[in-house]
Amino acid sequence: MRGLAVVTALTVLGGSTAAAVAQTTKGPEATSHAVAKNIIYIQGDGMGLGQRDLIRLATKGRYGELELNKLPVAGLVRTTSDDPDEIVTDSAASATALATGHKTRNGVVGMDSKGRPVETILERAKRAGKSTGLVTTAQVTGASPAAFAAHLPSRDLQSDIARQYIENSRPDVLLGGGEDWWYPKGNPGLWPDKPGEEESRSPYGNLVEKAQRTGYTYVRNAAELRDTHANRLLGLFSNEDMVDYGPDGVGRYAPRVPLQQMARKALDVLSRNPRGFFLFLEEEGIDGLSHENNAHGVIDAGRALDTTVAEVMRFVATHPDTLVIINGDHETGGLSIENYDSDETDPRQDGPFPIPGSKLRFTVDWTTNSHSGSDTPLTASGPGSDRLGRVQDNTEVYSAMRAAARL
Repeated sequence: MRGLAVVTALTVLGGSTAAAVAQTTKGPEATSHAVAKNIIYIQGDGMGLGQRDLIRLATKGRYGELELNKLPVAGLVRTTSDDPDEIVTDSAASATALATGHKTRNGVVGMDSKGRPVETILERAKRAGKSTGLVTTAQVTGASPAAFAAHLPSRDLQSDIARQYIENSRPDVLLGGGEDWWYPKGNPGLWPDKPGEEESRSPYGNLVEKAQRTGYTYVRNAAELRDTHANRLLGLFSNEDMVDYGPDGVGRYAPRVPLQQMARKALDVLSRNPRGFFLFLEEEGIDGLSHENNAHGVIDAGRALDTTVAEVMRFVATHPDTLVIINGDHETGGLSIENYDSDETDPRQDGPFPIPGSKLRFTVDWTTNSHSGSDTPLTASGPGSDRLGRVQDNTEVYSAMRAAARL
């Protein structure tokens, strides 16, 4: 059954069955007995198989391949939460399962279903003397990064999450959006608030200044991020998420600081620690734009994610003791790919989209503006990655990370 799951997962990601089996059963990239000095967990929020297919077809063509699909191990991850009222997870519950190995209710970060705080893989890495980082195009205090470094009954308590970061878990690198949760009302910070939509709201005073007093260097834009040589970084590059959400023609993917640049800086800072590091790295735009059924935006976000994966894999080429995992916390939108039919009209249909290198076009069908309960495809490489080449629960991804790094 385990072998069948590996073959199935790799086949749906586009690899040949024979090559898939060969890659997952031998080779230095997929050995479980080596120890992972570093762990890089890369999340395409909301990225299911449909999103991977959409991004691949639109950017690489009919037979091309994404960087994120080239990793030698592939599997499927079940995402359901432990919520008494809902079968489909939200980002908080799924990220908590991935970060702690414990299922929980939707909306909860870093706590089990009984409301008890549970230690995260990031906190275990920190306790082992490793450096840690959270990097995202969402708010850095958003549900997914928060689940790796905070413990609260509600994902909405983002100023409390920020406070726990700087007082308790203290990741060495914090890069993303969400400036409004760090500044008190009346202090807009660097980024102007949209009237009626955004405002600074920290009830704990100026948390940026507090972070600076505890040793963080604060950077506000791409140039400051590029030029800093600090060992502990806080960067907030938007009021809320770094992506402008909206339907096709309104929403757009245009972060002020590219995910690739944030990842490059995080790797530079964290790799200075001879004991290694844990890095959570997230592309939020895939989820937010799938919520809007905006396939053009998903393609742009996916292209940015794939460029970032290429950046990570260049690092891995000289640091082979690094476990890399690429996963979606859940699927968003119920996305599927269809042949283009000029006579078909469907309000949920998006496109048509050209396929590079061919005369073919395709359309995207959406079934919802919310999350779906579909399994998510996972790809991985490095020490311990062979543990992930199967169908598994999201809590088992945590177990694989912990076993790989012996945390």
